[in-house]
Amino acid sequence: MGRYIGPVCRLCRREGMKLFLKGDRCYMAKCAIDTGRPVPGMHGQRRSKMSDYGLQLREKQKLRRIYGMQEGQFRVFFQRALQARGITGEQLLQMLELRMDNVAFRCGFAPSRRAARQMVLHGHLQVNGRKVNIPSAVLKVGDVIQVRDRKKGRDYATRWMEVAESRGHVPWLSIDKQQFRGEILHVPTREEIAPVVKEHLIVELYSK
Repeated sequence: MGRYIGPVCRLCRREGMKLFLKGDRCYMAKCAIDTGRPVPGMHGQRRSKMSDYGLQLREKQKLRRIYGMQEGQFRVFFQRALQARGITGEQLLQMLELRMDNVAFRCGFAPSRRAARQMVLHGHLQVNGRKVNIPSAVLKVGDVIQVRDRKKGRDYATRWMEVAESRGHVPWLSIDKQQFRGEILHVPTREEIAPVVKEHLIVELYSK
C-alpha cells in the first residue's frame, strides 16, 4: 500500500486524538480535535463496543501514523525491538524516537515530522559532520545532528527553532540554537516519551 496523501487532520479525527501531523495548526483553536469534529465516514458518530483486536489495531495505527510510517517499515522496527534486550514495547518507542526525522523534529528544525523528513531527504541535515539523507536512520547516544551551512535550510530552521524553544525541548537532547545543532545525551526513557499509546497492546497484536 502506498503512502497516505490525503488530509492529515482526518487521521487525527479517526484516532480521536491529536497526532501533531500538521505542525502549528495542531496548536490552533481551529484544530479538528479541539472543535469536536466527529470520526470521518458515514458511520463516524455511531459508537459500538470495540473488540480486543480492534483496540490493539487502533493503538498500532496511532503509533504508526504519529511517526509517519508505512506498515512494512513499522513491522521491521517491531522485529528489531523484539530482538533487542529489554521490554519490547519500550524498545520500539525508543527506536522510533531515535529515528533521524523524529530527532530533527524534536530539535525544532521543522514544524512536523513530515516536514523534518523532507529536510532530511533534501539533504539539509548532517550527522557527525556527514550529510545523511535517510529519514529512517536510527541515531545513537553522542550523535550530533545539525542543519548544514546552507542559507535555505538555516532560514527555514530558524523560524521553527524559535517556536520549539517556546514550547520546551525534550530532556534527552541538548540543543544549540546558534549552531543549529542538537546532540543526543541519552536514550529516552519511557517517562520521557509522551505516553500517547499503550504499547503493550501493539506487542499483543503482533504476537498473535
